Formats: sequence, C-alpha cells, structure tokens
Amino acid sequence: MTSDFLASRSLTTLAADIRDGTITAADAVDGSLDRIERLDDDLNAFITVTPDRAREAAREADRERRAGEQLGPLHGVPIAIKDSRPVEGVRHTWGCKLLADNVADETDAVVERLTDAGAIVVGKTNLPEFALIGGTDNRLVGPTANPFDHEKMVGGSSGGSAAAVAAGLVPVAQGEDGGGSLRMPASTCGVYTIKPSFGRIGEYTPGRSNAFGHTPMQSAGPLARTVEDAALLLDVLAGSHPRDPFSLPDPDRNFREAIHDSIAGFDVAVSPNLDLYPIDDRVRETVLDATRAFEAADATVHDVSLDFDHGREEITDAFMLQSNVLTTGFGDALEAEYGIDLTGANRGDVISYVVEQFESGRDTTALDYRAADEVRTAVFDTVQDVFAEYDLLVSASLMVPPFDKAVLRERPGPAEVDGVRLDDSRWGTLIDWRATQITNMTGHPAASIPAGFVDGLPIGMEIVGPRFDDATVLAASRTFERRRPWHGAYEKLASN
Repeated sequence: MTSDFLASRSLTTLAADIRDGTITAADAVDGSLDRIERLDDDLNAFITVTPDRAREAAREADRERRAGEQLGPLHGVPIAIKDSRPVEGVRHTWGCKLLADNVADETDAVVERLTDAGAIVVGKTNLPEFALIGGTDNRLVGPTANPFDHEKMVGGSSGGSAAAVAAGLVPVAQGEDGGGSLRMPASTCGVYTIKPSFGRIGEYTPGRSNAFGHTPMQSAGPLARTVEDAALLLDVLAGSHPRDPFSLPDPDRNFREAIHDSIAGFDVAVSPNLDLYPIDDRVRETVLDATRAFEAADATVHDVSLDFDHGREEITDAFMLQSNVLTTGFGDALEAEYGIDLTGANRGDVISYVVEQFESGRDTTALDYRAADEVRTAVFDTVQDVFAEYDLLVSASLMVPPFDKAVLRERPGPAEVDGVRLDDSRWGTLIDWRATQITNMTGHPAASIPAGFVDGLPIGMEIVGPRFDDATVLAASRTFERRRPWHGAYEKLASN
C-alpha cells in the first residue's frame, strides 16, 4: 500500500477503515509521515514532526482495537496541531525563533479533546509569528507554500494546517480563528472550515488568560477536505469547559447529523464584499456564480446591501485596537515566562508589525477601548439585522486571490485591491482585503467553503449563520458541496 491512499480518503472514511481493521493505525500514521517526508520540504507546512511518538501511539491504537476496547471517533487517525497549542513533550514555538527550543510541559484542552477521541498527533504546523497576521511566514522556518502554486501564500494564521490538509499530508488539522485565521487559509488552499459560534468550543490553555482575554474573539476549529469531516471534528471539540467562563453548554444535537438538513425555502442574503471592502472582480463573479448552488437546492438568493453605521476604516481600527490589547496581554506573559521583551531588547528578533501590534495595545486607553466597543456593537447590530430577515449571509472569504508569498516579507497583505490603495499606516494591508474579521467581532458561526478557482487558485466563499446556529451553516455547506464538489482538486495534488 502506497502512502497516497491517505490523500484519497476523507477523515470519516479513514476512521471507519481503522475501526473495522481495513487499515491499521500504523498504516495511516506511516502514510502521513511518508507524505510529510516526501512533500513537506517544498510545502513547509510543519515546524515540528513527531514520528517516534506518533508511531508508538499508532501501535497502541492497533493493540486496543485488537483487544476489543472501546474506540473513540478519531481512533488511530493522524492529525496536525497548529503550533500555537501546547502538546506536552513537544516543541512549542509560536513560529518565533526566540522559542525554537521551547518544549511544552502541559497540553492544551483542545488538543486533549482530540487525543482523547483517539487522534494521533504527527506534528505541529507552521504559522506567522504569534499567529498575528493573515499569511504564514516567520524567521524560524520561513513561509508555507500554497499546494496549488508554491510561489503563492497560504493565508494565515493557520496556514500550515490548511496546506497540510490540502496536500494530503494529514486528513484533518486543527487551527483557530481570531480574525479569519481558519477561513483565510481554507480559502487560499481550497479546503473547508467552520469558525464555530464563540464559546462553542470550551477553551483552556495552561498559562494563558481564560477565553484568550476579556473581550472574546477567538475560537478553535477544524480544517478538512469535506464538510462531514469538519462536522465530525466539531462533534469532538464542542462542549463547555469548567475553566472557560464564556463556553456554551454542550450542543443538543450531533453536527454530523445536522449536515443532512434541508435548506429548501431558505432566504440567502448575498453581499460579496459586505459593502465594505474593495474586491477583485474575478472573486466577486466566482462567489456570485457559486450562489446558484443554493438556488438549485430550492433556496432563494437575494442581493443585499449591508448598512453599517461605520465605514471600513473605522471598523478596521476598532477591530485592531481590541485585538492589539489582547495581544499585549500575551506579550506580557512572554516576558514574564520566557524573559522575551518584544518591545525592548528583542524587538529586532521578530517581524516589525508584530512589535507594532504590541506597542499599539500598550498605548490604548480605557476610553479608546470603550469607543471601539461602540463600533463593535454597531457592527453586531447590523449583522443581527440581516438575520431578522434572512437565514444565511454569504460573501467572499477574501477579496483577492492568493498573492505571492514574497509579499509577506514587505507587508502583511496586498498594497491595493481593485485599484483601491490600502492604508498601511492604519492596518489596511493587514485587514482590508478580507471579510472574515466581521464575525470575530460579532461571534456568529462562519464557514469558508471552496467556491471555485481564479487562474488555477482556490477562492473561498464565506457562509455565515445566525448566532449559535452552527448546524445551519454546516447544512448549507453540505448542500453546496453536493452540488459543487471540489474534491477532484485533491486528487490532482495527491500525485505531486
């Protein structure tokens, strides 16, 4: 059996094959490690690979199956973990060369849920330094390449995870999303993700502030090749955590079952750029064409205009102000635990815009923060107004196709979109080429689904659902997947 079997099987199929003995966990893990060894020199999706401990875990998984022990839903399946999450005994770098030799002494709660369900960690994936931008490059191991074109970027900050899934190095990977960090790389790499409702996945990371600070924006989530695979991972991850004050009660239904719900009769609001952001015409047309899949499922598609009370720059400023305050707390923890001073002695050891975000957060006053909360509330109200009339809100995930990864060494995003210059002095090149941060401000569940291609590069479409209604987002995603399947692209990549 060649390792390429891994690239042609979904997570759901692979897990079933391992449970019934068609494939051993050792086969699956060896297949993953073989593909990493053959392909990752070019992709650079992984910072750390853990072959010895993965193979040991696979042998134990096979022993448990032979012994007739109860098996978890991910039993024996290889998985990749973003290197923002600690795994006890494994290098934990955050993509920063100052932490190149750091080894975690505890395991994050999200990772524990995955391994408790039987998943086997084969490595930690690449990310930008401290997961702070929408591309994946750092001074520790360098940029991750897009599986569709190695000169293009993969998005971020969960870029290594998305590239690993698209290229079939693993069937599924973990990431998180504080401004689009799941949905951006899913869009550029042609994979599926869902950022769950805030609080859907209870969080606890040893040594970090509960719920990633006092203004929640972030959520963990899956990166997968199919909607069913993502739903399976969400079933494993969802639930409250006693140390997370924002976590929701355990869901009252199974997400894998929910994907089969009909969206017939739904009213789908469509605004490719949310009436906020400049958008490449090719991306706009790809999204508009993709929405015909909803019409084929007997939903009604409506072109809508969103009447935000604040303009693009005000919303970007408010989002970045609050994000930077959270980042400052993380920076203080780095200094306390590791002696790393990112705004002082170590400022030259990280990419400049990381320092800029830390310094911005430290300069923020309580009154500044309150003003940003007013903008955030207005954004929330506008999105809620959409769901007073419609069942779903659809846009592009990113306003541009994947751009050259070399750009990330100069600035965190494109200098202009559709002839509109993005103001680099006001976070424009970091933020204003994507729509994803809006639902981090509001907490609504939001998926990115492969919608088509521009010049051979994937384009993602964002599907947003009502608050706490992750099931409807998954059902709409599966409806789209049945009518516009994208999986042939993976078969092409699998031969590389």
